[in-house]
Amino acid sequence: MSASADSCIFCRPRGVVRENRLAYATRDSYPVSPGHTLVISRRHCAGLFELEPEELQACLELLFEEQRALAAEFKPDGYNVGVNVGRAAGQSIFHVHIHLIPRYAGDHPRPQGGVRNVLPRKADYPRQPTP
Repeated sequence: MSASADSCIFCRPRGVVRENRLAYATRDSYPVSPGHTLVISRRHCAGLFELEPEELQACLELLFEEQRALAAEFKPDGYNVGVNVGRAAGQSIFHVHIHLIPRYAGDHPRPQGGVRNVLPRKADYPRQPTP
């Protein structure tokens, strides 16, 4: 284990709700909504683009399994899925992890734009009318 892995909070799984050989899922310690879950690679690497294909597949399998479990338990109205890669993107723990954030009707006054809201004023743009 490298020096950074020795001190990495994600290299020592805790509160595991689902797992496989290459990844695990745990509830976020500071959830933005009920059921906010992190899917974390077991191997210590900083960003999503460093994962080997089989690690990415393992993470996605857990992401889908956990979404089904959250749907049954919390019955959210939608989800945001996100990965922060790099300090400029807001990454604060440099061990790859995928956020699965359940969303609920009324949890934000204007949810339109979803993940585009990470940059102020970028969620509002002209859209084609929905049929």
